[in-house]
Amino acid sequence: MINNQQITETLAEYSSLYRQELLDNVLPFWMKHSRDEVYGGYYNCLNRDGSVYDTDKFMWLQAREVWTFATMYEKISPNSEWLDMAEQGAAFILQNGRDKEGNWYFSLTRDGRPLIQPYSIFSDCFAAMALSALDKNIPGKGYGAVALQTFERILEKRANPKGIYNKEVPGTRPMKGFSLPMILCNLALEMEPILGKQKVDAFIPEVIHEVMNIFYKPELGLIVENVGLNGELVDSFDGRLQNPGHAIEAMWFIMDLGVRLNDSSLIQKAVDLTIKEIEYGWDSEYGGIFYFLDRKGFPPQQLEWDQKLWWVHLEALVALAKGYELTKDPRCFNWFVKLHNYSWEKFRDPEFGEWFAYLNRRGEVLLPLKGGKWKCCFHVPRALLNIWKTFESVLEKEVTQQKIF
Repeated sequence: MINNQQITETLAEYSSLYRQELLDNVLPFWMKHSRDEVYGGYYNCLNRDGSVYDTDKFMWLQAREVWTFATMYEKISPNSEWLDMAEQGAAFILQNGRDKEGNWYFSLTRDGRPLIQPYSIFSDCFAAMALSALDKNIPGKGYGAVALQTFERILEKRANPKGIYNKEVPGTRPMKGFSLPMILCNLALEMEPILGKQKVDAFIPEVIHEVMNIFYKPELGLIVENVGLNGELVDSFDGRLQNPGHAIEAMWFIMDLGVRLNDSSLIQKAVDLTIKEIEYGWDSEYGGIFYFLDRKGFPPQQLEWDQKLWWVHLEALVALAKGYELTKDPRCFNWFVKLHNYSWEKFRDPEFGEWFAYLNRRGEVLLPLKGGKWKCCFHVPRALLNIWKTFESVLEKEVTQQKIF
């Protein structure tokens, strides 16, 4: 049985390790390889060694990288290279990223011509998040105004996010998805400096209700990915779909909201759900967390259901770190160690830097890419930063308590 002193020493080692990985490995990889010096913005599609294999630019990924470097500038140190990296990405998306109605395209050509229509509300979500992050650092340049306009468009569209681009026949099997309420939990806090406390105070109960009362199903003990319009379970491929990674990521968003509200019961519920989702999604044969599952145990329609994805494991590590900080629940520490060992062995690339994204079920690298249509400079650096700072906070609190007693 590990004692408290050993836990403290382990957390100190983790804090240093995650800090070093972020500053010496991951951020330099993107600084070196992703910047498009000719047309602006970033190369999203990078091979294992950082070479570019496709020049299309995806708006939600461009925005995520803007957010990453703006946030590193804010949270770590005022490194002018990070701020310049963020600003040149923001300049590209502001010049090229929106249609006449202010909706953000899904993708552009390298030189900024629209490729895919603005069917994804998540392009809007991450554009708003990115520009609000920049506005925190350098207010007065108009970033906050565009972020606020975009947020208002998100609220206008959220009942029908895809609008005219929706492929479904209206009315036959109406459902709503978990992804948008989940993102809004985080986006509201990220944008509070420009939204204002009063607006966020009014918004928070709504998104918490959606996540914890509509998509969380007590009879399952799990969060479901899609529900009927009245919150009911639907017996179909989409209705049975479980995405453990989404649920776990949402739980650390909920923990952050619990801290803001000083609501210990909400925090504990989020911690309990984090553990439940990890236990549910864990592959007992090969290790790692499954990407998709069917809540009735039927074959999922997603052929990639049994893959192990980088973001799922990194978001779980963040949730466990935060859960331990807030509750000292030993389950969080024990699962963190187990997941840390799996993730650092399987996803981290010791030769070229950054982390792999896709493993097969056995934990072998399936695709060696470091960036693509779905992976960019976001989940890895955000997780490393969060874990480093969370464990640093735990250690600082312990030192303060020792001084008091």
